[in-house]
Amino acid sequence: MHDPRIDALSRQLVRYSTKVKKGDLVWIDLFDVPNTVGQSLIREVVAVGGLPMVRINDAVLTREQMIHASEKQYDIIAENNLALMKQTDCYIAVRGSHNITEAADVPADKMKLVMAKLRPVQNERVNNSRWVVLRWPTASMAQQAGMSTQAFEDFFFRVCLLDYAALLPAMKALKQLMDKTKHVHITGPGTDLNFSLKGLKAIACGGNHNIPDGEVFSAPVKDSVEGVISYNAPTIYQGIAFDSVKLEFNKGKIVSATANNTEAINKIFDSDPGARYIGEFAIGFNREIKEPMRDILFDEKIAGSFHFTPGQAYEGVADNGNRSQVHWDLVNIQRPEYGGGEIHFDGKLIRKDGKFLLPELKPLNY
Repeated sequence: MHDPRIDALSRQLVRYSTKVKKGDLVWIDLFDVPNTVGQSLIREVVAVGGLPMVRINDAVLTREQMIHASEKQYDIIAENNLALMKQTDCYIAVRGSHNITEAADVPADKMKLVMAKLRPVQNERVNNSRWVVLRWPTASMAQQAGMSTQAFEDFFFRVCLLDYAALLPAMKALKQLMDKTKHVHITGPGTDLNFSLKGLKAIACGGNHNIPDGEVFSAPVKDSVEGVISYNAPTIYQGIAFDSVKLEFNKGKIVSATANNTEAINKIFDSDPGARYIGEFAIGFNREIKEPMRDILFDEKIAGSFHFTPGQAYEGVADNGNRSQVHWDLVNIQRPEYGGGEIHFDGKLIRKDGKFLLPELKPLNY
């Protein structure tokens, strides 16, 4: 039996997130999801006059291809994908994952090659299309979250179908505050971090690009970051699981990086010079997401969290000029049960223990 929540989600993605118009070419990128998802999206795009174009991806085959990656091969793949992306008006990606560590054994040099070659395609998508990306609930994801499959599906649709538009006034207020903020000071267990936002504009994300959503992001002045941060949310990057990540900064650069797998994390940060600088600072506040599950699209929106992202800045928006093949949203949760913490803007306490203190921002609290 067809789940009507799939159609509700398709309507949100097509009519609200990407605002598909008549004649728009819509790239629907599907990764290990049921055919019913693609069918629903195609029908919704057609209903508003768009032109759907579907690509089907398989994680097992993608892994096999990456293991045997060559310069010539990925030059051609990237060239063709970039040409298609330049013709695309809207991009909708739905990404399932039967095994989040499927790419864990791809050799580091092959992963580096693939990431570098495909980065221009992602930059084109981010900068020049109306796009939205989301996960698809699987038994594997339910296991990550410590939930039954049914409970996780209910959670997924509750989170993804949140009334994001209702949060926009408070999100706009937070954006305006970040726009005029010069100095940020963040403290918490194992964290004492200072950096500047001077001259950089923030972006409010209310269901337009990532689902689930609920963040406002900017970027620090590249060489302004000083101090130490201890991330308390487990994470996964390039198929490798990391815990207890701790970074130390001097003049913006990561000068020390430790984790449960210190060797692997430093290989990632040595991918290119920009990987050791921060490309994004964001405050997350999706009240429906409380616990980490090693899935960045969910974890970076956790209620009472912020993320501080080594690597690539978003070109043209909240752009501090940092360039890298890496973009890793590492998350710190500041709710009391995670040890608490404070965020100060220009010396004023803005958020304590994960809750905003200013009246205009309180609608964003959990």
